[in-house]
Amino acid sequence: MNDIDYSNIPLVLAAVAVITLGAGRLTRIITYDDFPPAAHARALWDRITKDGPWSKLAHCFWCAGPWVTLVALGSGLLSGLHPIWWLFWGWLALSYITSMIVARDEPAE
Repeated sequence: MNDIDYSNIPLVLAAVAVITLGAGRLTRIITYDDFPPAAHARALWDRITKDGPWSKLAHCFWCAGPWVTLVALGSGLLSGLHPIWWLFWGWLALSYITSMIVARDEPAE
């Protein structure tokens, strides 16, 4: 496992930004997006949980967000911020920023 240099403030701040945005994007995919694999996963989760209290994890961003963030944070710490970690979570973070820009760039109706 690589050691993370916590005294490298720009690295730590970049990791926090990537975790925040990447976890936000993945939480949205899990709880809201109509992307067919995500919708299928939600339907499967609903069947597995029999639409009980645990089914909220796939529909409530307040419920899923902390766990997705924990996965992002934990995988970063365990991997020592491996380049693959930056690639995956960075891709999610950048795609979220891109989507937010495009959503605000829609012409007025």
